[in-house]
Amino acid sequence: MHSVSKELHGIALPPNPYPTLSDPVSTFLGLPAPLWQSLWLTLRLAAITTVVLGLLGLPLAHWLNTTRQRLAPAIEALVALPVVLPPTVIGFYLLVTFSPNHPPGSWWRALSGAPLAFSFTGLVIASVFYSLPFAVQPFQAALRAVPRELLDAGTALGATPARVFIRLHAPLAWRGIAAGLTLGFAHTLGEFGVVLMIGGSIPGVTKVASIALYDEVQALAYPQAHAFAATLLGLSFMLLLVVTLLQRRRT
Repeated sequence: MHSVSKELHGIALPPNPYPTLSDPVSTFLGLPAPLWQSLWLTLRLAAITTVVLGLLGLPLAHWLNTTRQRLAPAIEALVALPVVLPPTVIGFYLLVTFSPNHPPGSWWRALSGAPLAFSFTGLVIASVFYSLPFAVQPFQAALRAVPRELLDAGTALGATPARVFIRLHAPLAWRGIAAGLTLGFAHTLGEFGVVLMIGGSIPGVTKVASIALYDEVQALAYPQAHAFAATLLGLSFMLLLVVTLLQRRRT
């Protein structure tokens, strides 16, 4: 614990940029305003993470499917690591990496003037890393399912590999790509260990839905916790239903 404290020395928690919500604010569906604030923050985090997963994960999935480099199996195993590794382990090493005492955390602080840990930007980076396999693996499966003959026909007509991928390969695999993006979004909604280690519980900044629900249970506010849990349950079920329908249609 002493060594961890030394690593994190110098990290100052950022001020809350959002206005404080007072108790008299009316509730909706049994949820007080602070819980809705946490839910909105989670949806924002999931949306940004999903966009980044699409921009990074789709080219990565295509490269893993087509490359013959010897390092490809190691990189694919590294991408899949969050599937089996405990979230707290990932969160711990990311927290040490984000420390301002050494790179790359010190580089970020020199550029932005703010620490990477206990910030929304840090949450986004951690969420992308933690949710990457849940998007990349469906991407790989969808891209592999496209008949090779169609891609070869595009190449034979004189299209460049990039044009074949953008105009032919990706559109034909759109259902699997959409399923991967939806799964990445849903997985980000349920993050707990990683976001707790990286962001803590700063209202309006890093206090996402899973942390807010945990705090309600710790405070023995079971009616609010039940309403919040039911809201998250319904939202997660709808997202997974979309993934299932997309996969069945693709099959």
